[in-house]
Amino acid sequence: MGRNTRLWAVRVVPAGDHDYERQPEYGRQRRTDPRIEALVHDALGDAKTVVNVGAGAGSYEPADRHVIAIEPSRSMRSQRPADKVPAIDAVAEQLPLDDDSVDAAMAMVTIHQWADHEQGLRELRRVARDRVVVLAFDGDAFDRFWLAEYAPELMAVERRRDPKIDRVCELLGGAEVHEVPIPIDCTDGFTEAFYARPEAILDPAVRSAQSAWSFIPEHEVEASVTRLADDLASGEWDRRFGRLRTQPEFIGSLRLIVARASG
Repeated sequence: MGRNTRLWAVRVVPAGDHDYERQPEYGRQRRTDPRIEALVHDALGDAKTVVNVGAGAGSYEPADRHVIAIEPSRSMRSQRPADKVPAIDAVAEQLPLDDDSVDAAMAMVTIHQWADHEQGLRELRRVARDRVVVLAFDGDAFDRFWLAEYAPELMAVERRRDPKIDRVCELLGGAEVHEVPIPIDCTDGFTEAFYARPEAILDPAVRSAQSAWSFIPEHEVEASVTRLADDLASGEWDRRFGRLRTQPEFIGSLRLIVARASG
């Protein structure tokens, strides 16, 4: 067999560590934020062909380039809007693409969910002739966010799931890492998006689109939510963190990682 030959297996269980088949409304909560999108598209440079791995419902996919979307969840594929290309049912760890077959590869807030982070990152580097652009979280910065005090179990889960940023860069052959400012009205519903809107975390629909909550026992989720609700009702949250309600941006754990073929 040549080095470009790939063998595919039939997948009968969730591809990653979270079952998205149970989240039919995920795409409604997790929408492209235009300011973060601008950073991602700029990082893609002049790439004309892009593979989006862990593409989900299509957030951050560029509309002005040829996109190949890879998404293992049937529910996520079904939530892709009509103006997005249909997604291929495949996993990050075994991309159905030849070596150097696209100009760029992108992975948006997904690597922490992959069954094998390292193999998936190697695959991104294998198929991309030039850029690999990854939007991910830095576990070492989770304590910047006030939710760490209310839901320490949530942050512990996230730290276990997220690969170290230095290791991500190493697997991609070297990369630039940029802190991503999160806007006060961010439309992508990850936890830090609500740094200025704490009441949103009380909403089960918001939490359902943040996969880490599903790894915590229900009694711990309830305890975290109750602590937050009590502090909001008493004014304690606003006494300590109220300045965030008008802070235009928040620098938390979100990172944009950009690797070029030359390192």
